[in-house]
Amino acid sequence: MQSRFQHSPKEVAAMSTSGLRVSFLIEDVIIEDALQLTYTHYDRVIVGGAKPVSKTITLDNHEELRADYFLQRRELGIINVGGKGIIEADGKMYELNKLDCLYVGKGVKTVLFKNIDAAKPPVFFLLSSPAHAVYPVQFLSKENASPASIGSLETSNERTIYKYIHAGGIKSCQLVMGLTVLQEGSVWNTMPAHTHTRRMEAYFYFDVPETQRVFHFMGEPAETRHIVMNNHQAVLSPPWSIHSGCGTSNYSFIWGMAGENYTYTDMDMVAIDEMK
Repeated sequence: MQSRFQHSPKEVAAMSTSGLRVSFLIEDVIIEDALQLTYTHYDRVIVGGAKPVSKTITLDNHEELRADYFLQRRELGIINVGGKGIIEADGKMYELNKLDCLYVGKGVKTVLFKNIDAAKPPVFFLLSSPAHAVYPVQFLSKENASPASIGSLETSNERTIYKYIHAGGIKSCQLVMGLTVLQEGSVWNTMPAHTHTRRMEAYFYFDVPETQRVFHFMGEPAETRHIVMNNHQAVLSPPWSIHSGCGTSNYSFIWGMAGENYTYTDMDMVAIDEMK
């Protein structure tokens, strides 16, 4: 498990392209038959991925957590963006199709990631945050995730938002999680942009065609920077930073948040004419 420390707006404004990528981009989120984890000091969130192909993957404990097991003081959100797969939580099996979600609460000791069809393996994206109370393991399918269509083709941001872990859906301590699917012909996400200094956010881009890229924008509204991203890569967004992206084709992304405020709509909006 690698670690990422916090950076101030002043530091980020002076960073080079390589500096931005080292500090905020997580390139190798998904590796076959391996668990990849990144511990960020933004609200102590852990970002990770698991792709079981030829073997079962275990959510191992890590010395950095100083815990008896991974979820002793944590909660976990998982969304599948690949083929059908199975997650086993303390012996109970949950089958996830593409875009299904599973919440695993504090106190669950064993989490296993399993494949069903080696030709179409699952791709599990993980987001974990500290937890102070116990909520039960809960499954939510894509179809029941209260999809909402927003944006328009005229502004190149026609998209559907699926909310999974939030106050009106799967209950958690502080984790909020969902995903956005851009329609064909639309490339902009989260524009107009916003910040929320009460919580951090992470984006995981998927269904990005091999020859295409996403330009992820971050930074203070008047000091924006960009990071060029590929399929199955994640990016960290500090609480003070905007988080938006524009692709060379349509794509999808998982968004996840944790911090002081649990309210999904808690956003400090930034007008387009305020951005530089």
